[in-house]
Amino acid sequence: MNIFRYLSSRRGKNSNFLYYLKNFSAYAWPDFLFRGRLAAELAGLSDYDEEYIAGRVNYYNKLEGVRSIAEKAVRVGDFRLRRKKFTPHSNFFDTYEYARFFPLDNKISLLFGDVRHIPDRPSIVKSRPIDGNNKNSVLLNLNKLRHFRFVKDKKRFQDKKDMLVGRCAVYQTWREKFWEMYFGHPLCDLGAVNKNISNRDWLVPRMTTDEHLEYKFILALEGNDVASNLKWIMSSNSLAVMPKPTFETWYMEGALIPDHHYVEIKRDYSDLPEKLNHYMKNTGEALRIIDNAHRYVAQFQDKRREKLISLLVLKKYFEHVTW
Repeated sequence: MNIFRYLSSRRGKNSNFLYYLKNFSAYAWPDFLFRGRLAAELAGLSDYDEEYIAGRVNYYNKLEGVRSIAEKAVRVGDFRLRRKKFTPHSNFFDTYEYARFFPLDNKISLLFGDVRHIPDRPSIVKSRPIDGNNKNSVLLNLNKLRHFRFVKDKKRFQDKKDMLVGRCAVYQTWREKFWEMYFGHPLCDLGAVNKNISNRDWLVPRMTTDEHLEYKFILALEGNDVASNLKWIMSSNSLAVMPKPTFETWYMEGALIPDHHYVEIKRDYSDLPEKLNHYMKNTGEALRIIDNAHRYVAQFQDKRREKLISLLVLKKYFEHVTW
């Protein structure tokens, strides 16, 4: 990849350099400075719609009563970078950013990575199954460096290509099925970007975000948990196309409304051509979905409010667990 294509591919993505510069700088500050500011931070609640914030907090943290946490739970005071325990990864920094506001003796149970199950004890996670009793899965906005990014799309939906584009690693059975059905279809521009694939014909060069935005429809199939591209698709002037999600993160994928925030297709993908043709012919409906998606995205872009909600989620966690 030449330097111009690399710079283009980074456009719209979060900067690794700036993220780690900010977080290593903050890490160097003494924790007592943050603990002393917790009350002042929470006082900011009065500046916002308290009912809305309570709804978000209770969506992420559904704990009731008091429950014990895992024996391997970590003291807030011990939640520090250590060679064999915690590495300088975004999961660590995204938790530490808020945990350091709380007393050192508080304990926190952490499950980092793509979590597809519901833990036995209350735990902080990035992702959880939408269905079932998922109270023990308490969501924080983890790995937001990769997952929480948005774009500024200057191209109108009407001026984009009448096709669906999809570029991703294809090794899960549900993604392979989609490629088997629609690779080479006249309405689809699909390609796999991983080399360990069952069909070498699917292998294509990666596509930049700007190149994706040339298309009216962008595929958002779940991977190990959620579809990581869904957030930036919904901030664009293209339509996200996907089955109803089965996992959710801080983005509250479980609250998305089919054919209101995104174009829903059946889990067997059989109605894809019908759905694409419908929204190509009914531009007004497509534009309404895009407008609804933009409004949904906007709620995550007030950084001060997001910080307040994160602190309240952790505050509720500590109030409902024992160790």
